[in-house]
Amino acid sequence: MSDASLDELVGRIRSCTVCAHALPLGPRPVLHVSPRAKLLIASQAPGTKVHETGISFNDASGDRLRQWLGMDRETFYDTEKVALVPMGFCYPGRLPKGGDCPPRPECAPLWREQVLSELHDVQLTLLVGSYAQNYVLGAGRVSDRVAHFRDYLPRYFPLPHPSWRTGAWEKRNPWFGDEVLPALRQEVIRILGK
Repeated sequence: MSDASLDELVGRIRSCTVCAHALPLGPRPVLHVSPRAKLLIASQAPGTKVHETGISFNDASGDRLRQWLGMDRETFYDTEKVALVPMGFCYPGRLPKGGDCPPRPECAPLWREQVLSELHDVQLTLLVGSYAQNYVLGAGRVSDRVAHFRDYLPRYFPLPHPSWRTGAWEKRNPWFGDEVLPALRQEVIRILGK
């Protein structure tokens, strides 16, 4: 895959309007990719701040995820190292009782395999949150998968979604900070180097 052909694919994705009728803020597909990326972060869908800026994880969730990874913003947004490919590329709206709607169901089947087929150097995929995990691994509980992350290595590393709600979950599950995060950082260093 050449940069030019991936750029053409990204251009088609960024001009996609397939589910425009269902997007409260309109379409603005957000992803960050390079054919040389070694780490793939598969997440949910952009929030409102990401929609506004066009930069994945450009919010408090991104700050938490980068802290988990032990990674600075410069490395995180270096597409030569890290690809950011959510299950849904556009902000899907809010649920009536709060929180974001699920990623639009049209997006991943339409675009995901096309993008992944161009990312030949990916050595590890972080499955961030239930939508990414369920799409790739099938139905299951996030907590169980995160607790048993070693079962998914070396290809996948399941993580909870790094939203503000996860803070309480982390306090109830100290094993996440004690066992999972050190192993996650070790994997990141192994793949990307120091």
